[in-house]
Amino acid sequence: METTLRGVGVSHGVAIGEVRHMGTAVLEPPAKQIPTEDAGREQGRARQAVEAVAADLVARGNLAGGEAQHVLEAQAMMAQDPELMADVERRIAVGSTAERAVYDAFAAYRALLAGAGEYLAGRVADLDDVRNRIVARLLGVPMPGVPDSDEPYVLIARDLAPADTALLDPTLVLGFVTEEGGPTSHSAILARALGVPAVVALPGAGELAEGTVIAVDGSTGEIFVEPSDDRRARLEQAVSERKAALTASTGPGATSDGHKVPLLANIGGPADVAAALEAGAEGVGLFRTEFLFLDDSTRAPSEEKQVTAYREVLTAFPEGRVVVRVLDAGADKPLDFLTPADEPNPALGVRGLRALLDHPDVLRAQLRALAKAAEGLPVYLEVMAPMVADRTDAKAFADACREAGLRAKFGAMVEIPSAALRARSVLQEVEFLSLGTNDLAQYTFAADRQVGAVSRLQDPWQPALLDLVASAAEAAKAEGKSCGVCGEAAADPLLACVLTGLGVTSLSMGAASIPYVRAMLATFTMAQCERAAAAARAVDTADEARRAAQAVLSGE
Repeated sequence: METTLRGVGVSHGVAIGEVRHMGTAVLEPPAKQIPTEDAGREQGRARQAVEAVAADLVARGNLAGGEAQHVLEAQAMMAQDPELMADVERRIAVGSTAERAVYDAFAAYRALLAGAGEYLAGRVADLDDVRNRIVARLLGVPMPGVPDSDEPYVLIARDLAPADTALLDPTLVLGFVTEEGGPTSHSAILARALGVPAVVALPGAGELAEGTVIAVDGSTGEIFVEPSDDRRARLEQAVSERKAALTASTGPGATSDGHKVPLLANIGGPADVAAALEAGAEGVGLFRTEFLFLDDSTRAPSEEKQVTAYREVLTAFPEGRVVVRVLDAGADKPLDFLTPADEPNPALGVRGLRALLDHPDVLRAQLRALAKAAEGLPVYLEVMAPMVADRTDAKAFADACREAGLRAKFGAMVEIPSAALRARSVLQEVEFLSLGTNDLAQYTFAADRQVGAVSRLQDPWQPALLDLVASAAEAAKAEGKSCGVCGEAAADPLLACVLTGLGVTSLSMGAASIPYVRAMLATFTMAQCERAAAAARAVDTADEARRAAQAVLSGE
């Protein structure tokens, strides 16, 4: 008999197939003592295992490319963290085996994150995966992971580490469902990049029996257990209609009555450009530059290296718009040369623009590199600062841009509620706003964007978040300036219509989502989008907002 479960849909599409579960976690190594004379040998085993795991993660990243590559390179750096390695060696020196020392050292670091209020809890899944890989190598057992299967299936897991998600084979893994995670977790972002339907934050997903047939709707977050023939037919019809709409929709983003809404791509480096162009992106709405700084956490890359990478992206969009975000370090992206090591709440500390203003040489070098990269190109370069709190921040950034000789538009990301509430003040110093809805939700609701337990508060349909979007968009319109969205909210086709109705002037998302959003926008007039936006803001919960908007656009 068919039953329905609901999680958080994070990647479009429908998958119907049998359940297969992720392999079980590595067993806890026994706590046995080693003779003192064996300590050196065990320390050597630990170092070799760490280096092998780091190399494997980098290799997986090179195979996957794009966003996955940056995530896995960051995970490799986690494996090689010198403080963690020092703790491992100390534990071995007092009698632990290499595998037990790794297990205990990672457990201590995990507890440290939890003790810091779980502001870094979004990296716990990554940390656990690194630990499991090192311990498995030391024990000489296979690494638990994606199950072997000759037939396509739907993957069920407590959570998916980036190393597993990045190399999923879409011809075998029809979709996946996790108990943990949120709409902005690494696994969700990588699922969208792969084009694999996915639902996260589904309590009890692990209780679904192996071999059970389920239908996963990655758009609505619904899971249909043992779907009826009628349900299958309706889902298959919806898939068919969606494919037809995608095929028919081409060209620039616009509503059915011609209101233009440029559709841009979020990219993490040159490797993501091809997918953006194939999807018909009209430019880049968020060029994350962190990938250049993650290779060596002890120093910034040279200006020459930066110029080369920036110019490769800029030349790909002749006469297009490319919005570059300067380095956003801190919180879950610490860099030894830039961010404090002892902050109690890093997400609320010196991150983003704050870190750059504390290290003006790093900011100046990046801005000079961008200026050089854009020389002689017809591209419309725009540069924005992350984590702008107020007009003072905006002025400091604009002044730095001018001092570096940057001929571009200067903008501010709206990720802090104060910037949305005082957007008109911020716009006295900069020329555009870009709403980072992932962090804006995190700071609005005091809900870590990676923690599944608070995922309902990370839902971009929350009316309070829509109010802040409207506030920023209205301020930009009053000042005759633009206000785009570059957070994951823009990747939801229905929500894209609502954002348009709120007055947002452009939408930027992962390349895989662009065709879906283009097709949905082309279905409705601007007036319909405005009515849907008003209906979504008139209710009290995210689910009610979603249903209210859907009712307006479906003519109910």
